[in-house]
Amino acid sequence: MRLGGTPLVVSATQLPTPPPDDPPAAARWVAAHLGDLCADEPAPSPAFRGGQRAADAALAAFDVTGYAGWRNEVWPRERRGASRLSPWIRHGLLTLPRVWEAVEGGPSADVDKLRDELLWQEYSRHLYARMGSRLRAPLRADPPAATDASPEQAWDRRMACMDLTVGELEDEGWVPNQARLWLAGQWAVRHGLDWREGEQRFFAHLLDGSRAANGTGWQWAVGTGTGRPYGFSRRQVERRAPGLCQTCPLASRCPIETPPEVELDRREPDPLLRRDPDPEATGGPRTARVAGAPELVWLTAESLGEDDPALLAHPDVPAVFVFDAPLLARLALSGKRLVFLAETLAELATTRTVHLWRGDPVAALAGTSLATTFAPVPGWRARSARLDVAALHPWPWLRRPHEGPLQSFTAWRKHAEGGSRGGGSRGKGSSRGGGGSRGRGRRR
Repeated sequence: MRLGGTPLVVSATQLPTPPPDDPPAAARWVAAHLGDLCADEPAPSPAFRGGQRAADAALAAFDVTGYAGWRNEVWPRERRGASRLSPWIRHGLLTLPRVWEAVEGGPSADVDKLRDELLWQEYSRHLYARMGSRLRAPLRADPPAATDASPEQAWDRRMACMDLTVGELEDEGWVPNQARLWLAGQWAVRHGLDWREGEQRFFAHLLDGSRAANGTGWQWAVGTGTGRPYGFSRRQVERRAPGLCQTCPLASRCPIETPPEVELDRREPDPLLRRDPDPEATGGPRTARVAGAPELVWLTAESLGEDDPALLAHPDVPAVFVFDAPLLARLALSGKRLVFLAETLAELATTRTVHLWRGDPVAALAGTSLATTFAPVPGWRARSARLDVAALHPWPWLRRPHEGPLQSFTAWRKHAEGGSRGGGSRGKGSSRGGGGSRGRGRRR
């Protein structure tokens, strides 16, 4: 950990623009300007590049054919069918409506499965937008009984399955969703560690880390969201990573030979899971609300793509992004996550003026008339309420939030399918092609 020492200054300091198209230079930029906020030495992910061009290339290269059959494969790598689009989806470089449309015309079974996964992603966003910090509490069942196990015992890297998945998580910032289930099952179900601490470890390293997707995924994996925990065992490894167990030093005395036997106590669901008293507030504006001329377009980590509605609506207005120092100090993210952001912002700055700041976003943006895109996260709501938002643009929902139940994906989907697909401004993005994503404890 590199936090501590010199106290953080929580006002705001303007930063230079990172150099574009140079991952090592972006890492040096993060080390120089944000290094004290990182949990490790900043370095680019060896597997992913930030920026719209990388997102567009990944989407164009993804072929949905075979998705339904191969989405859960983990090892060898060449067996994997995961789209690997989730880092760009998480940061709005690829929107869910765009990916949904991009796979039109593919094999029906594969398209249906991919779109099912996109709907799961949307469900998790609806859940977080409505529940906020309550998503950190068990939703429908108490967690597995606590033990005195250590994180090192849970993610024991003598096990080939743990060494592979923990290594990819920490080195690359991404693992297939099936492997995320393995890690969550080991952590909370088999070893009784606090699922929220495991979720935070994911959040620190994953380039697609978000409270919506991660929180929902962990609740479902450990059973607090369903009452039925994921029973990780050797069977899943042999099925999804054939041959990996034969490389394991513990193969003859496998600690996950049989599934765990875990019973969870049900709890009364939060009333908010049953009904949203104000779905319009949860979903944000349906059309742009413009009260004046903005001086800057305020970007957030939720929406950094060229198709961001506020960017599209104000093409001649400079953009601004604030690295929230107080928040980042608390989160202690891996440096590779900030390098991904730096790469994205550096590329954007080659096409329009982008101002970068470090500090408290409210302090940095106070007194400035802003255009921004609604973001379905509590932090954005709190900060935007204290700023001069002259133009507020709609979030590009795949399905707009409704007032109905969120206790399960099935209940949510049944209600959501009664409405029409969301959308939002698509502009030049509407001509881009091919792609896919992930969802509910499944493929990413």
